Amino acid sequence: MRTSLFGLVGIKAWAIALAASLTVALPASSAYAQKKYDTGATDTEIKIGQTVPFSGPASAYAGIGKTQAAYLRMINEKGGINGRKLNLIQYDDAYSPPKAVEQVRKLVEGDEVLFTFQIIGTPSNAAVQKYLNGKKVPQLLASTGASRFTDPQNFPWTIAYNPNYQSEGRIYAKYILANHPNAKIGILYQNDDLGRDYIAGLRSGLGAKADTMIVSEASYELSDPTVDSQIVKLKSSGADLLYNASTPKFAAQAIKKLADLAWKPVHILDINASPVSATLKPAGLDISKDIISTNYGKDPADPQWKDDPGVKAYFEFMDKYYPEGDKLNTVNTYGYSTAELLVQILRQCGDDLTRENVMRQAANIKGYVPSLALPGLSINTSPTDFRINKQMQMMRFNGERWELFGPIIEDTGAAG
Repeated sequence: MRTSLFGLVGIKAWAIALAASLTVALPASSAYAQKKYDTGATDTEIKIGQTVPFSGPASAYAGIGKTQAAYLRMINEKGGINGRKLNLIQYDDAYSPPKAVEQVRKLVEGDEVLFTFQIIGTPSNAAVQKYLNGKKVPQLLASTGASRFTDPQNFPWTIAYNPNYQSEGRIYAKYILANHPNAKIGILYQNDDLGRDYIAGLRSGLGAKADTMIVSEASYELSDPTVDSQIVKLKSSGADLLYNASTPKFAAQAIKKLADLAWKPVHILDINASPVSATLKPAGLDISKDIISTNYGKDPADPQWKDDPGVKAYFEFMDKYYPEGDKLNTVNTYGYSTAELLVQILRQCGDDLTRENVMRQAANIKGYVPSLALPGLSINTSPTDFRINKQMQMMRFNGERWELFGPIIEDTGAAG
């Protein structure tokens, strides 16, 4: 009996030891399922910060922020992301770099957001890039295409959404060389990273012909009241192709001045200034006819998409969540598409809502097809290639709407 009792005691001790070992082992085996948070994320909320030019010279872009807020409101009504509500905190920076710095510091240090999302404009993003990278706060889907915002080696916490301006410039150069090989090019550009990158891309694409084809350049400052004198200068240079690297307010002024001067060059307009409602309507639809640009998304005004499921869903969203917005304004489709991609990235994050994982997921998007993307386009990123939109198609304005033409073109230039 004594031996049997000792045996039972031994078995009991073994069972207790086994249970203890299992208790210790379980957290290690389930570590990947544990929730991880940085400042700005909890079981119930994800805080997101943004500055928008609700006022100032780029207020035509205000609709972007309004559409994004409406989209996240829709997501919250549907239960949020993994049960967490999205808290989008927006401030007006008036497209002013000093104001952007002030507001972004408030978002990071006061509101304690997890990351910034879609800060709008090259000047504002440039003003806060070093600060956000120094703080290791993601500058997510920045609303700019300047090359410095797709440079993971030097700015690992910044990833831009817009097509790289240099990529877009190279695509225009391909078009010019194929269709207007003897053109005399006059360039109007915004005197910042936006304008300079568009020129760099054009020159890169034109190659050895750049110096002979480009006959004049004229820059403007955001504080300039008009670009009339710049257009007069470019016309007097003998240019017969205008390469217009600007934003809506100044692009509209340029179009009007071209008409006033009865100057009719081939007019290439960058994608930032292509929205019909923000640029071409204020300028005059009739005098905007035949302007050439490029795109990567479906234009809701184009009848070829009237039965497209993505466009139908967009119209339903606008009717319910942003009824005062102009459904045909591509500023709003841009806001819709960027918010849609944000939600995709956050879903990829799962319960690891650390700033590091937000950037990891943004740099690992594979074969994602946005609902408003042109057929044949998809989004792919990697830790060494932060460019989100690398594929585009040319388009021409017919006096009422943009018409796509030619093949999908992918820029194969440098990733950084």
